[in-house]
Amino acid sequence: MQEFTVVIVGGGPSGLAISALLTQNSILHVILEKEECNASLWRKNTYDRLNLHLASEFCSLPLMPHPPSGPTYLTKDQFLQYIDKYVNHFDIKPRYCRAVESAKYDEVMNKWVVEATNTLEGTLEVYGAKFLVIASGENSESFIPNVYGLGKFEGDVVHSKYYKSGSKYKSKNVLVVGCGNSGMEIAYDLHNGGANTSIVIRNPFHVFNRDMIRTGMWLVQYFPVYIVDIIITLQAKFKYGDMSKYGIYRPKDGPLYLKNTIGKSAVIDVGTIEKIKEGAIKVVPSGIKEIEKKNVIFENNVEKEFDAIIFATGYKSVASEWVKDYKYALNEKGFPKNPFPKHWKGDRGLYCAGLARKGLFGVKKDAEAIAEDINQILMLKN
Repeated sequence: MQEFTVVIVGGGPSGLAISALLTQNSILHVILEKEECNASLWRKNTYDRLNLHLASEFCSLPLMPHPPSGPTYLTKDQFLQYIDKYVNHFDIKPRYCRAVESAKYDEVMNKWVVEATNTLEGTLEVYGAKFLVIASGENSESFIPNVYGLGKFEGDVVHSKYYKSGSKYKSKNVLVVGCGNSGMEIAYDLHNGGANTSIVIRNPFHVFNRDMIRTGMWLVQYFPVYIVDIIITLQAKFKYGDMSKYGIYRPKDGPLYLKNTIGKSAVIDVGTIEKIKEGAIKVVPSGIKEIEKKNVIFENNVEKEFDAIIFATGYKSVASEWVKDYKYALNEKGFPKNPFPKHWKGDRGLYCAGLARKGLFGVKKDAEAIAEDINQILMLKN
């Protein structure tokens, strides 16, 4: 058994941020990452045109803010350059190709025992630690709903995790399922690539541009959430008008309230709304009932033929599968059992980072809280 004070599972932004903070306090730790690189979701499973939707001041990791002279909104490549600089500056050295098989709390030894397969060598490694941090992310495994007939669909079926560019689908009929940020941006990208694009929109959601969200995130530091919700919702109504005739409805509750209570994000528009209003991107206001060959039959009994279906239907956390004693911090779905803002801390030295559905801004806050808590516990014992 290899002994550490802290074992961090996951080498994405959450794991890297916690590592930097633990290093600052000289706390012995190790990052176990199943892929061969850090920030693998960003490097390997994001579409080409992705830009960060939040302003750079809300997308930094601890101890290294983005310079004010830099771009307000970072591209994916610029953010990865920042990650590389962060790793080098803090000399972070994850152990790559370590697929964690199980993590159990040993009541006798009062420590976490973590078993990981070294996929390069095909060997099993065992780690012991007083603290265990789940930093494997909320986007661990892609989720595609169980649609009758999907397995026999004669076109392409792709989850947004593996979508790259709309140019592949030029002149093809493509259906996007999911109207969150990924679904709306992929629909826009498909249209720009020359695809005949349709998108399923069944649920109400708020729509803003990036500057409105930036304004809201600044204002909420000084005013109550409900006041900020009123201000930015009025801005959105002024800009976008009544979108109900296009099949888009706003929720009754405010955007920041929904984000804080159920983790539901507003859509940050990249140009999709204009294309919907023009009729260039068609809205399907009904879910999928079944699929026959290339025909998609919707719940309103409309039937259309498609060459491809892109599922932007989100992800699921799989942490509750490998953390055998996940009950100390997580629910059965692999998300924090404790309500915000104490979601990050469990019992028996178990923590979870980046699972609050608050993006990179939430990652930074979680990392700071976890590292400070561990440091305080160790100082009290000494």
